[in-house]
Amino acid sequence: MVQLTFKNEVKKKSESQSPRPHRSLKDLKRGEQAVIERLDLPERTARRLMELGFVPGAHVTAAHSAPGGGPTVYRVDGSEIALRKETAGKILLHPERGQRTAKQ
Repeated sequence: MVQLTFKNEVKKKSESQSPRPHRSLKDLKRGEQAVIERLDLPERTARRLMELGFVPGAHVTAAHSAPGGGPTVYRVDGSEIALRKETAGKILLHPERGQRTAKQ
């Protein structure tokens, strides 16, 4: 069973400053692997990312990033996908499972 959550509205700034219990995809260091827990994104964006392999339970690895803090490339489901930090920050990782350094 897979649980999907979608955001239907934008949170006010004061609501979005609450502490997060989970790490997000943007927190992964190069070569580190983790398991996706959920996508905290608007439905349209979440569906597109799920089509690309970013689904709950999937293993994802941080590959490399563009110079100057640009998009980061992540390996998921046999593909390499570049995501902006804003988007990667909304993909939450399972707090304990699968977080390790992948062999390069």
